[in-house]
Amino acid sequence: MSVASICLGAFSAAALLLAMVSSENAQSVAAAGADRLPAVTISPPEARPRNWAKPPRNHQAARNSSAVQPSAPVLQPVGGGVTSGSATAGPAYLQPTAASAMTISGTELNARPFSRVGEALEVVPGLIVTQHSGEGKANQYFLRGFNLDHGTDLAISVDGMPVNMPSHGHGQGYADINFLIPELVQSVTVRKGPYFADQGDFASAGSVAINYINGLPKNIAELTFGSFGYRRALAAGSTTVGAGTLLAAFEGVRNDGPWDVPDNVRKLNGVLRYSQGTATDGFTLSAMAYSNGWNSTDQVAQRAIDQGVIGRFGTLDPTDGGVSSRFSLSSEWAQSSEYGQSKVNAYVINSSLRLYNNFTYFLDDPANGDQFSQMDRRTVYGLNASHAFDVRVGGIETQTRIGLQTRGDDIRVGLFKTLQREMLSTVREDSVREGNVGLWADTTARWTDWLRTTVGIREDYFAGRVLSDTPQNSGNAQASMASPKAGFVLGPWYRTEFYGNAGYGLHSNDIRGATITVDPIDKVTPQDRVPLLVRSRGGEIGIRSKAIEGLTSSLAVFVLNFDSELLFVGDAGTTEPSRPSRRVGVEWTNQYQMLPWMRLDFDVAYTRARFTDVDPAGNFIPGAPAWVASGGVTFGGEAGWFGTLRGRYFGPRPLIEDDSIRSQSALIFNARAGYKFGNGLRLQLDVLNLFNAKTNQIEYYYLSRLPGEPIGGVADRHVHPAEPLAVRLTLAGGF
Repeated sequence: MSVASICLGAFSAAALLLAMVSSENAQSVAAAGADRLPAVTISPPEARPRNWAKPPRNHQAARNSSAVQPSAPVLQPVGGGVTSGSATAGPAYLQPTAASAMTISGTELNARPFSRVGEALEVVPGLIVTQHSGEGKANQYFLRGFNLDHGTDLAISVDGMPVNMPSHGHGQGYADINFLIPELVQSVTVRKGPYFADQGDFASAGSVAINYINGLPKNIAELTFGSFGYRRALAAGSTTVGAGTLLAAFEGVRNDGPWDVPDNVRKLNGVLRYSQGTATDGFTLSAMAYSNGWNSTDQVAQRAIDQGVIGRFGTLDPTDGGVSSRFSLSSEWAQSSEYGQSKVNAYVINSSLRLYNNFTYFLDDPANGDQFSQMDRRTVYGLNASHAFDVRVGGIETQTRIGLQTRGDDIRVGLFKTLQREMLSTVREDSVREGNVGLWADTTARWTDWLRTTVGIREDYFAGRVLSDTPQNSGNAQASMASPKAGFVLGPWYRTEFYGNAGYGLHSNDIRGATITVDPIDKVTPQDRVPLLVRSRGGEIGIRSKAIEGLTSSLAVFVLNFDSELLFVGDAGTTEPSRPSRRVGVEWTNQYQMLPWMRLDFDVAYTRARFTDVDPAGNFIPGAPAWVASGGVTFGGEAGWFGTLRGRYFGPRPLIEDDSIRSQSALIFNARAGYKFGNGLRLQLDVLNLFNAKTNQIEYYYLSRLPGEPIGGVADRHVHPAEPLAVRLTLAGGF
């Protein structure tokens, strides 16, 4: 199928949906809505005068003018700093968007209690973040009916630097967010589905872009003490240096957890940043450093707990664990002029990981056990550049964005058999060089006061080489894909907008799978190669409304198809390509500013996830959740009492393809209460797993073998329990 036919098909689908909606509402609603538009909450900083002809030379003055009124108001959800649209520069109403897209403030993120830093990302509606191992390892992510393992198909970035790692030792797209310091988060931009031209690899289910602040209104110091040996210290501050601002932050964490073998987490984390100007006219230079070491209580066989071999928080291999580090240097530069808005982001990252896991115990090696070590050391180089310019064509306002994204990974990756962290043998060890280039462009046009459209295209090229210790598995691989996108926005009418989006996307497979020819263990058994790139296709229709004062509500219905699913492999601790799949689902998100000092929120999502080919094993996708939901109440102001109560529901999942074995559900509540004193002190108490729910963070079903069991092993659930009720007390000061 040609790129032109794909674009035509996507645009035709969008046009058909547009016709269906507009034919019923265009005349009556447009007339009725004309006198209601002033009541809509808008975004004045990026707004443009109605008699706009071309951008003024003084862009910053235009952005700071509160008197400017937009010619096409854009709905902005209120409460908690949640807004719709994109984080990129330019008029908000000329940014590509969708019903499920939003930007969430750091204030909203930090108002939530969470047991581990990765759970801070549960501020994203519909996203579940869990853990099946020690606290230094990347989390497990679930979104839109995906078990995303450690990050595949959810593109996460921090200050423009990608977190996902291709061809990683512990799974494709491995995304370790443990280096995040939540107090430094300025905003979290959420976009779901393959509808956005500036998003490429790993972004088919969605993308989460985290941006740090450049300065603090007050220097802060925090000390936290909690259950199970939890201790955390944070110091952060900023000061004026020359024409800019210097920001520094340091974090140290120790934690044992409730496990029989203490986690013994030892985390050090730091950020140093210098910035000048603004996000649209200025630059930043940032350095980050992170180091962690820990023990792991991995998922354990349920039968070992039932038979009393271990307790609920016990382990079957007390030597599991790992060490990890990450160092980065990045810079962002932006400039506005009469020719448009330019941005450049460059980065270099050095990361390393050494894991020791034993998921099957004595299945493969009855004498020494099945512990294995995964090693990944890499240096990542990257550059993102974009330019946006506004043009009036035949009386129609348009904004066009063009961009270039490049990335290169120089990787040393290996898999080894170990016993109590001592090397026994090498399964395989590879030197990998992998790179990609993405070219993209999109144009958003405002045709009328009630119609905006976006069309875009993206071309990705991937190439790399593998030098393996098994020469037959060495080789080169390359592939490219074009991904068209389209979307529209109707409204606002009665403070309500309608959205439609469609697009093609992709995810990359581990390049070692694209060059493999023989089993690395016996060096003889032939192995099938997998494609380097896999196609995804998705669509979404939705609505966002503020018809009720104080309430922002959005509803999105989506479909997402993959040519090949990536599934978790329990005995290897990684993922492998599998069958084609389809997900159809609905998401409902609500925020209600009940009182100036009280906010309610609730979101629920349902997804039907199935393989689309025919297989006697069944068509259910293991690990794919159908129902997820979360909600809470948050209260407080600048001083005095504050707090929150939150609940999160993680529905049951099929564990095998015929759905005959399912996981249990998990409903966990967290709470916070505190007081802000007038002198800048803050006292805060977090209660995690408030009702001490005895449920599991994660569940798998596969073969394993305990001592004395049959050589062929026993198929069983393997679970990682949720931590019991825990309290954490924080004393913080601002000065």
